[in-house]
Amino acid sequence: MEPLDFFTQLACLLLGAPLLQGFIKKMKARLQGRQGPSLLQPYYDLWKLLRKDSVLSEHASWVFRYAPYGVFSFILTAGLFVPLYVPQAPMAYAGDCILVVYLFAMARFLQAIAALDTGSAFGGMGSSREMTISSFVEPALFMALFTVGLKADSLNLNEMVLWPYRDSIGYFSLFNILLAAGFFVVPIAETGRIPVDNPATHLELTMIHEAMILEYSGRALALIEWSKAIKQLIFLSLFVNLFLPVFKEEAFSLHSSGLFLAKLLAAGYVTAWVETLNAKLRLFRVPGLLFLSVCCSFLALLSIIFVR
Repeated sequence: MEPLDFFTQLACLLLGAPLLQGFIKKMKARLQGRQGPSLLQPYYDLWKLLRKDSVLSEHASWVFRYAPYGVFSFILTAGLFVPLYVPQAPMAYAGDCILVVYLFAMARFLQAIAALDTGSAFGGMGSSREMTISSFVEPALFMALFTVGLKADSLNLNEMVLWPYRDSIGYFSLFNILLAAGFFVVPIAETGRIPVDNPATHLELTMIHEAMILEYSGRALALIEWSKAIKQLIFLSLFVNLFLPVFKEEAFSLHSSGLFLAKLLAAGYVTAWVETLNAKLRLFRVPGLLFLSVCCSFLALLSIIFVR
């Protein structure tokens, strides 16, 4: 691992995530006929929150105080295992896709117990809903990644993003379409987007992720929002690199990086389009959506078996 590659990807995760979030919000507003916020609005919001002190509940313990730092660290570390603009993630040699999923799970666990720590009814409700949905999201994520891993004969993400070139498989093959459809549901659920959750609401009957962070403010809230944006960038990058790959060489080039950026923005536009066309699902209908994701990945797995 070259030090330059490490710091370059770290900078892309830290600085690129808010920009992607701003792009999605802008496109969603335009699709709804509104002007929408500036593309740089997430940077302004983070800077404003980072300059403010946190207001802590008198019932909060050290778990509540330090959980945002753990959440941010786990998600940022997971991003270093995922290839972005080149098929060589800085830390992919140290783990595979299973480790990445567990890092996300640890971040979710920290955020859930921090929400429970203050004794707030909203925090308990949000934690309960988050862990319930995660019990359906993780099987869908594992099924999609394991199916790609079976096709690539490896669970290393560097190898997994290169399998379309080695197998000469097209974007519109049955396997790729089924697996892409199954995987696309996962980023929506993991990042709390419509139709699974609505990040713009604070209605107690519909909140999931937002209910867990109502007690946070200032720097702690900035870290949580920043980590959420990084998580969104990681999942959309995984989607683009696994199902719409652009890599033809293993070194940095303006051509491959430009194509990666274009496809990442296209994935962001599709995310905004899906949010605009759909309403939030009832909580008890979310497992059905995630079960559909598992079914698509399972059908893709069957296509591998029958084709072989």
